[in-house]
Amino acid sequence: MSNFKTNVKTILELDYSTTIKEATTIQLYNAVSKAAMQTVNPEEGIQAKGKKVCYLSAEFLIGRLVYNNLLNLGLLNQFSELMSENNIDIRIFEDIEDAALGNGGLGRLAACFLDSGATINVRLNGYGLRYKYGLFKQYFEDGFQMETADDWLKCGDPWSVRREEEKILIEFKNQSVYAVPYDTPVIGYGAKTVNTLRLWQAEPLENFDFEAFNDSKYEKSVKERIDAEAITSVLYPNDNTDAGKKLRLKQQYFFSSASLQDIIKNYKVVFGNDFSQFSSEYAIQLNDTHPVVAIPELIRLFMEQEGMTFAKAFKIAKETFAYTNHTVMAEALEKWWVKLFKTVIPNVYKYVVMIHKALLKELKSLGISEEDQKKYYIIDENDLIHMARLAIYASHSTNGVAWIHTEILKNDALHEWYEIYPERFNNKTNGITQRRWLALANMELSGFISDKIGNSWITDLDKLKDLEKFKDDKAVIKQFGDIKNIKKRQLADYIKKQEGIEINPEFIFDIQVKRLHEYKRQLLNAFSILDIYYGLKEGRIKDFNPTAFIFGAKAAPGYFRAKGIIKFINEIGKMISEDKDVNDKLQVVFVHNYNVSYAEKITPAADVSEQISTAGTEASGTGNMKFMLNGAVTLGTYDGANVEIVQQAGEENNYIFGARVEDIEKIKDSYDPNVIYNSNPRIKRVVDTLIDGTFDDNGTGMFKELYDSLLKGASWHKPDNYYLLEDLLSYVDAKLQANKDFSDTYAFRRKCFINTANAGKFSSDRTIHDYAVDIWKVK
Repeated sequence: MSNFKTNVKTILELDYSTTIKEATTIQLYNAVSKAAMQTVNPEEGIQAKGKKVCYLSAEFLIGRLVYNNLLNLGLLNQFSELMSENNIDIRIFEDIEDAALGNGGLGRLAACFLDSGATINVRLNGYGLRYKYGLFKQYFEDGFQMETADDWLKCGDPWSVRREEEKILIEFKNQSVYAVPYDTPVIGYGAKTVNTLRLWQAEPLENFDFEAFNDSKYEKSVKERIDAEAITSVLYPNDNTDAGKKLRLKQQYFFSSASLQDIIKNYKVVFGNDFSQFSSEYAIQLNDTHPVVAIPELIRLFMEQEGMTFAKAFKIAKETFAYTNHTVMAEALEKWWVKLFKTVIPNVYKYVVMIHKALLKELKSLGISEEDQKKYYIIDENDLIHMARLAIYASHSTNGVAWIHTEILKNDALHEWYEIYPERFNNKTNGITQRRWLALANMELSGFISDKIGNSWITDLDKLKDLEKFKDDKAVIKQFGDIKNIKKRQLADYIKKQEGIEINPEFIFDIQVKRLHEYKRQLLNAFSILDIYYGLKEGRIKDFNPTAFIFGAKAAPGYFRAKGIIKFINEIGKMISEDKDVNDKLQVVFVHNYNVSYAEKITPAADVSEQISTAGTEASGTGNMKFMLNGAVTLGTYDGANVEIVQQAGEENNYIFGARVEDIEKIKDSYDPNVIYNSNPRIKRVVDTLIDGTFDDNGTGMFKELYDSLLKGASWHKPDNYYLLEDLLSYVDAKLQANKDFSDTYAFRRKCFINTANAGKFSSDRTIHDYAVDIWKVK
């Protein structure tokens, strides 16, 4: 470790013939990363003795690794010294691309889990896809979202090691490819444990045949390369077409099969052909339905390659696999047409049929009538394969990711399964790693906390509770508030640099950053801002504390309505900025290309955290936890982990509004948003801005489509499917209450402080400990 600084200099000299002062940012980044990598073995977790947990996930949103790894390796101080000795800002690597190999919460959760596994000494190894291009880069043109490719590898990938010798053959119906693993070390805090993230890259069986340049062989070689590389080219291909659906299924099978073949190969090195210890040696956690095809694939490998009977293979599979459900929305539970499945992986389909037949036999033995059996069918009467049903039946554990989410699964969304297998259902409330989201992202607050209670919170976040003894100490609360003001100034500077927009750091920072989806209700936020705008204009709202409403979100490229919401918010921001009557009190800023690194700047600066999903739709959320940890109040619905946040920090220290799950249950069959729209002039006014010419969508029809979705519905949903109009006035009231409370700086910051002091439960260390004990049976 003590040679780290010397090693950086040596690498620069040998690899680039340069010095620290003269090196480019990319050269310095590669040298620092390589010097740190010399202290670890990227394959250590896969080779470890004892029970290993394999976390299969289509997404790992790991962000920028360099600072996090330096912190966990204990090298951050040496790095800081090296930079200051050479008059270089330690933030120099902020221009290095994020590894955006994920879409949002699912992938970020996986990254936090890996960090926690290594920190609490659980052998938790990640398996996924090494996409050539991550989630798209977003920019705005006249307020519209535009996309460009995210070439995350353009600065190199010094943190991973290619394992050519461990490549694995994957066979589809009309195609064979190699899966080549790239190993990235997952370094626990204090570097006590190093696990592995193994990502698979698709490559052709043969390299270019340059010898046959004029031959048809060359064309065949080029086509094979293009077809192979397409499998791991992009994250989540657009599945509006059959070709897109096939590619997505290929991706899922590709990384699932490669991971399983790898696991079996490593198992046999130790145990030979005796598979009686398999489920004692490995636990496989399926992160949502994307890797569920691994279940029939493991049975196929056991039967075809190891000569097992179905009964034995199925028993081992059930003992080995566990499934995490991330949604209660039926439309989001993955299903595949049998015909499409058979055109991609027909050799796996027959094992799905075997599992389905075993299910029918079991249901019959439980005395369930043939008619009632249909709601359990893995292959239904319409020839659809239900991946969530497959996962629940063929595993030993199904968990939700927040208390309320698991209760909804048990009582509603998956109630029929809970009735027959109650012992398989359990809750594992999500968490975040405090190393990245506090120790790194908010060094000022980290120093303050360590000064007050010591630094053991870095590996035991429950220790934050010790801060409570200061909750009535005005000097401490002022210090805490001063740190928030520093983070707000830093964010304002960063937004000026990134967006060219000036924000007054004296304003309240009211922030909603997350994936753009209708159920997350960014449109509700937009309507509330318009209502406040009109209230200020007409004098209905008085004594309003100036507020900057900050948004960050990407809409999926094919999601027309989500893109319409982005355009609408940008139009509102433009109107307000040009209105001299209110632009000293209101500001709306939609930052572009929101990602992990942007989140690290935004999260510590928030005064108000917007968590406003329709009750019963957000499984958990983890952004809410990051904001809470960094001292923001939650303005939110009684949904997801918000429920547990207010249980921990008190409802009086947060702002909960709107219909709850039980309220929506009562009104869902009779709800008519037109009644609310026609009877409330304030609501009608803001909704009408979509169609009355207040804003211009450049003739795209986006705003009219949003308007119709609220009042007429669409082919697949009823009007106002997410109850925006039902919750709007209650939401505005809560927003104005938070705004009013901000006038008493001490009282408001005390609420924020109490949130930080009670965030201990939301460490992913706790989540992983619970998985390890309850599901994986790992010490």
